Amino acid sequence: MGTIFNIIILGVIVWFLYQRFVPVKGIKNINAAELKAEFNNKGNKQFMDVRTPNEYKGNHIKDFKNIPLSELGKRAQELSKDKEVIVICQSGMRSSNASKALKKLGFKEVTNVKGGMSSWR
Repeated sequence: MGTIFNIIILGVIVWFLYQRFVPVKGIKNINAAELKAEFNNKGNKQFMDVRTPNEYKGNHIKDFKNIPLSELGKRAQELSKDKEVIVICQSGMRSSNASKALKKLGFKEVTNVKGGMSSWR
């Protein structure tokens, strides 16, 4: 009985880690250097910063609109589903969660900035 329980617990842990860290299909990941290149072709892109308003006020990139992750469900309609959404946060974790949420809401082109503002110079 104990072995079966241990196998179930191990399975739950593996499933959790898989769900947490495996990239979602359809979400592109870029680094800060690649983000700089995206600014050269802004035409069909929109930029979203999902940090808190205080984090955003402290330091942000000019073209990024602040929509905190906690408000994304209520404010997603402020974004166009017809344009690529490039998402950033402080480290890349919240933006990854926001990217997944946007895909579930029907956004076709979603890009996450790995490393977030911590990697931006």
